[in-house]
Amino acid sequence: MKKILVAVMGLLCATALVVNAQDAATTKPAKKKLTAEQEALQKEMLAKYDTDKNGKIDKAERAKISKEDKDKMTKAGLLKAPKAADAAAPATPAPAH
Repeated sequence: MKKILVAVMGLLCATALVVNAQDAATTKPAKKKLTAEQEALQKEMLAKYDTDKNGKIDKAERAKISKEDKDKMTKAGLLKAPKAADAAAPATPAPAH
């Protein structure tokens, strides 16, 4: 009887560990709190580029963001830095002579 009780308790503990690990894997990390400067820049860019005024910048609106504004947002930490391959590629081809 004791062996069965110990086996059942072991299975319950193992199940609890597995369920806890699955819950930890599915939870999202907490968002970072923006600084006052980041919030101000985000509001400025939203007002400038949100043409349909829905409060979000979609793909078409994102494509219209100027390089200078992208650089500002990257420096402020609102955008990820471009990948090395993207930064190394020239924006326009050199004219052939």
